[in-house]
Amino acid sequence: MAPLSIRTRLRRRSAALLAAGILLPLPVLAACGLTEDDGDAGVITPRDVNALPRDKVADKGTLRWAVDALPATLNTFQSDADAATRRVAAATLPALFTLDDHGRPRRDPDYLASAEVVQRAPRQVVVYRLNPRAAWNDGKPLSVADFQAQWQALRGRDSGYWTARNAGYDRIDRVERGADDHEVKVTFARPCADWAALFTPLYPKSVMGDANAFNDSARNELKVSAGPFRVGPRDNGQGTLALLRDPKWWGDRAKLDQLVLRAVPRGERAAALAAGRLDLAEVSAAEAGRITAANTPRGKKGEKRAAPPAGPLRGLAVRRSLEPTYTQLALNGSSGALADERVRHAVARALDRKVIAESVLRPLGLPAVPQGSHLFMAGQQGYEDHSDAIGGTDPKTAGQLLADAGWREHGPARGTDGKRAPVAPPVRMKDGKRLSLRFVLPEGSGAEVLRAVGDRIARQLDAVGIHTEITKVADAGYFKDHVAAGTYDLALYAWPATAYPSTDARPVFAKPQPAADGSLLVEQNYTRVGTDQIDQLFEQASTELDTEVSRDLVGRADARIWAAAGSIPLYQRPELVAARATVVNAGAFGLATPRYQDVGFRY
Repeated sequence: MAPLSIRTRLRRRSAALLAAGILLPLPVLAACGLTEDDGDAGVITPRDVNALPRDKVADKGTLRWAVDALPATLNTFQSDADAATRRVAAATLPALFTLDDHGRPRRDPDYLASAEVVQRAPRQVVVYRLNPRAAWNDGKPLSVADFQAQWQALRGRDSGYWTARNAGYDRIDRVERGADDHEVKVTFARPCADWAALFTPLYPKSVMGDANAFNDSARNELKVSAGPFRVGPRDNGQGTLALLRDPKWWGDRAKLDQLVLRAVPRGERAAALAAGRLDLAEVSAAEAGRITAANTPRGKKGEKRAAPPAGPLRGLAVRRSLEPTYTQLALNGSSGALADERVRHAVARALDRKVIAESVLRPLGLPAVPQGSHLFMAGQQGYEDHSDAIGGTDPKTAGQLLADAGWREHGPARGTDGKRAPVAPPVRMKDGKRLSLRFVLPEGSGAEVLRAVGDRIARQLDAVGIHTEITKVADAGYFKDHVAAGTYDLALYAWPATAYPSTDARPVFAKPQPAADGSLLVEQNYTRVGTDQIDQLFEQASTELDTEVSRDLVGRADARIWAAAGSIPLYQRPELVAARATVVNAGAFGLATPRYQDVGFRY
């Protein structure tokens, strides 16, 4: 529990917000731990989906949506689940809570009539009241049996289930029938602040109740589902997976006849859109520029002219927002110069994050603001900029930190002729060795922006005497063979936001622990930098049922993560989605969960 002073400050802030007349779009009981305010969430970049009311959307059509690859599994709880897996699950399976434009959990009334914490002590008890109409498409109603099976499969007690995670489920003591068949009562052995993250997606007992079905059958098919779509034919040769409108869905009828996921490499998507093989696709900044140019009337300055003749990219539009994902500079603190916190701080102080963010986002017409949090996105409730925990751009201070760490200047770098260049960066030496860091970057065609950011970072570091050796590696092995394996000093990669950071982000920043064989157990902390205090703050946040106090603890953890300087958030990633002009209610979704039954084409 947090000190009373924290509670008092947070309650005063809540009172001020209520006085300002903030309204909730869906009824959520304060007792359930999901009270909301806008707080210091920052400026939200709205979703851009060409929104249209349902009555103006055609009741037919096939929408072809690009994915990087067809899903390796249809079970989101397996280790090789990917974005395509999650897209299928969101369209076909129950989600008890979805996310609004601010990334806040909202009860989905198609599945839940209510959900609340009815008891906090001596044990937390959550009661779910199911929508009486909610049923699997084999005719069986959603029931306590499905909840029990999912809990048993994911709690981590049965090694027969090959699960990727069990956070939250391992805190449950029992799942039982409530007052009637439409009520589920969940009693926790340990408090769980992020209880709303559980049972989404919800799989049927036929999948969760059998280890073989969980491990194998659900990889390739979902015989039973409960959403506006059901899983249809898969054609590996064509690289397509069809999701078909499910006539047994009880909610708003899906507007599309089918939604076809098509695997198309990112570098080939503009051509696929032009050829009519796709209707919706995330594209690169370069492709977005080509599409925008092709659909912009041209003429002399100040002269109005008709649009140019239709070309292959005509009839497309680029939807723009910011992904719930940020790009960060990761610093491997397990060995070498970066094991010294002073050197990591010097790297952070040498960076001009604003210049980096502007170089990526301003040309796209998006807010060019550096990312200020490891745990929340701008516009998301709980977002606060804690970067002042490490300080702003200050090359002079960076040089002092390096000198304190023993890396002293030994004159400027010299050219191949041995002569000093007119403007040359300093060289820093320690024990006869030059300060030089391995900077690993992907070499693929879709990583041009990342490499440009890497070059800019290298120049900023070079100016204070931190030399970088940039190594470009194949995309396929970039993360597994370098970032996850720890064979790097500096690396750039993106990390997603979550509505449940006290649970989901804990393994990302947990202090690595030594294993019996002498190796480090890093979980998902690929920078290998952590502290006991960060771990304690996450633990407190994950058990605190007062949402505002839990959020405050997460914010304190974020400030400590900044101070540890294992990862430096740079900017929220742009979300650029090319779509046919007739596509509605789909595009750049930002923080929000798509509503698949509304996606379609205008009349």
